[in-house]
Amino acid sequence: MKKFIAYTFILAFLVGCGKSSDKGELVGINGGKWHPEKPYGMTLVPGGAFIMGKSDADLANVEDAPTKTVTVRSFYMDETEITNSEYRQFVEWVKDSTMRVRLAILADESGQTAGSGDSKGKGKNAGSIGDFAFNDSDPEKMTAYDKYMYENYYSVGTADDPYAGRKLNKKVKLIKDTKLYPDAYYAEVMDSMYLPIEASYNGLRTIDVNKLKFRYSWMDIQAAAKAKVGNRKNFIRTEEVKVYPDTTVWIKDYAYSYNEPMHNDYFWHKAYGDYPVVGVKWTQAKAFCAWRTLNKNTYIKSKKKGRDLINSFRLPTEAEWEYSARGGLQSATYPWGGPYTKNDRGCFLANFKPNRGDYAADEALYTVEAKSYEPNGYNLYNMAGNVAEWTDSSYDPNAYEYVSSMNPNVQDYKNQRKVVRGGSWKDVAYFLQVSTRDHEYADSARSYIGFRTVQDYMGLQTTGNGKKK
Repeated sequence: MKKFIAYTFILAFLVGCGKSSDKGELVGINGGKWHPEKPYGMTLVPGGAFIMGKSDADLANVEDAPTKTVTVRSFYMDETEITNSEYRQFVEWVKDSTMRVRLAILADESGQTAGSGDSKGKGKNAGSIGDFAFNDSDPEKMTAYDKYMYENYYSVGTADDPYAGRKLNKKVKLIKDTKLYPDAYYAEVMDSMYLPIEASYNGLRTIDVNKLKFRYSWMDIQAAAKAKVGNRKNFIRTEEVKVYPDTTVWIKDYAYSYNEPMHNDYFWHKAYGDYPVVGVKWTQAKAFCAWRTLNKNTYIKSKKKGRDLINSFRLPTEAEWEYSARGGLQSATYPWGGPYTKNDRGCFLANFKPNRGDYAADEALYTVEAKSYEPNGYNLYNMAGNVAEWTDSSYDPNAYEYVSSMNPNVQDYKNQRKVVRGGSWKDVAYFLQVSTRDHEYADSARSYIGFRTVQDYMGLQTTGNGKKK
């Protein structure tokens, strides 16, 4: 004990004798000035208070949205619904990553190390499957830190994933042309990604979309905060989600209806690239948010040294969605105000079903491009109609009676009913009202439900209805 006290005294003396620019004053840690960056394709929704719920008569007599004054913090929101093109970027990333992982595993199993191919890991084209081996498969080329992490963690993996933490070689391009496959090992991996010959027709083989899975982890902060004691690892959840949207929703949602062209072409064809993605489950929308965060932070770490990582993208809460949809208008019926769905020239202001069975009355049969019609006061497009949108909130018809008035939200992971807002191309005007609540099960996909993401604003001084200086 005496030795410990003496050591502590010496350490304190040495620290106190060191050079310092603070002159002994309490000046805080100089971490640099924070400069908020608006994410690409998003708009800032300034936080503030609003009257949430139905200010008009509830014609459907659901009575699940009584008026309640609440306040939400500032956040960024996608100006449009996530499009097919944007979601395809996610799917392509997962597909390429899956291929690289399979190539690396087979290279590992066949005893080939990083750079053992003809390209030596530096060229654009692979000479053999060895060029796709894990980057940490050659200990002599590792830094001291990477070697330590490999020997103590990555080499043994986890119970769920024996290759967890291993680094992929992404410098070598994947070869898609079968004529250019470098060796039989490479051909074996590529073949495993496609549907078997007997499941193909007209000479076309397609990717087996069931192989496209995105795995990510998150921390259940709600459970951790409520627990009196507990190990942090007990609150970390791992999800593995099939990312490809369910294109069969165009058939399953409408019996005795010819929608095969939408099933065949809507998601993948570039003609529909700027249209909102549909057929996406709530769980897939959550996975997309996790990937978008990972994708941006990976770029920052590789290119922008010293720059802070971004905070997570996520789905909006129900209150945030309604606040955004109102666009700064208090007690309005629609994002443009209302109470009508046409402007003064007799043109419809959203894509929905205005008359019984007349889907074309608003000049659109199904969805329209995500940036259609006029945006609302926060520069957000199609907050009413086109496709309904997933929120992060669980649906409870009595939620407004007990939720907090500060950033209200119901997040019950056991409740599979999730709030859907905004109405869609196949809905009547009632569902387009900014206060109308609807719900769908988290594991369900529909041809009329999409989503958009949000990101918290880092800072508190931005508000939408504070006193003007």
